Amino acid sequence: MLKLLFVSTPVGPLSSGIGGGVEFTLYNLALIMSRRGHHVQVVAPEKSTLPNTSIIEIAGNLQISAQSQERDEMITLPPNSVLGNMWDYARQVQDKYDLIFNFSYDWLPFYLTPFFTGCRVGHLVSMGSVSEAMDEIIRQTVRQFPHQVTFYSQTQADTFGLKNVHCLGSAIDLPLYEYVNSPDDYLAWVGRIAPEKALEDAVAAAQITGIPLKIFGKLQDNNYWQQIQQDYSDAPFEYMGFFPTDELQKYLGKARALLMTPRWVEAFGNVMIEALACGVPVIAYRRGGPIEVVQDGKTGFLVEPDSVTGLVEAIQKINTIDRAACRRQAEQEYSLEALGDRTEQWFSLLLC
Repeated sequence: MLKLLFVSTPVGPLSSGIGGGVEFTLYNLALIMSRRGHHVQVVAPEKSTLPNTSIIEIAGNLQISAQSQERDEMITLPPNSVLGNMWDYARQVQDKYDLIFNFSYDWLPFYLTPFFTGCRVGHLVSMGSVSEAMDEIIRQTVRQFPHQVTFYSQTQADTFGLKNVHCLGSAIDLPLYEYVNSPDDYLAWVGRIAPEKALEDAVAAAQITGIPLKIFGKLQDNNYWQQIQQDYSDAPFEYMGFFPTDELQKYLGKARALLMTPRWVEAFGNVMIEALACGVPVIAYRRGGPIEVVQDGKTGFLVEPDSVTGLVEAIQKINTIDRAACRRQAEQEYSLEALGDRTEQWFSLLLC
């Protein structure tokens, strides 16, 4: 059994929703690795919480999210950086662990990889290309330590110009998600409310179809949200809030479809497999992670990126999708056990 140190994202506390899907992935990996007998310790910013998970909270100022910066932005750390403090802690305790697992999409951990001599560092690249500096350090790390870097999907890796890399995928704890065969009459949208997620496209589709849209997730950019409310004052949409999994799936499962409308390349899109587990078809732009998840015409529809018309056309034929097929795909491809197998195989490769 392995002693594992998971180092979290420095953009916000765990369970705050600020870190997006990487928080979800970290928790699921901590859960399945612990179930398999491995010792898991998580290092994360202050005020972090995760159910049944041991967390060492580190003080310091949070990092600015990479996706909110320009591509040519210089690498910066705030004074008393929580990112620097977390990795200083990891350096001090490295001899106590078999592997340090980095979940932060930041330059510093990748740069530090060769300097950790007491313990190997594995990296999950959690986003696609958004920064020239990050692109360079990720490619450099893959060249130097090809087995120590994994991605969610090959589509994501393609944004860095990388081929034949290791891809971990994602998963959910299936028993937490109830299959719903007969939905209510509304659509769902789940994610951080920020410009790169293009919530306005989903709202526009709801306005055209007249089908209500329920919105779930972290309200990250209030000015952006206020602009949507102003621009689509007659559209049938409602912000429900940011919910934990047990509450979210109760609403998500009753939706006729989940809409995914990102402007950028999603590395994966964990909410897709949450929806599929509930029997909810996914309507997504043919961009990024959804290309590798949604079975077009079988468990949802892939439409032309940034096309509200495409969203509307897919919504109008959503009743042709068999909700049971959605659940089966989640069971066959995205169980925690399957993720546990893939992760242990990667660890074996990384540590050999």
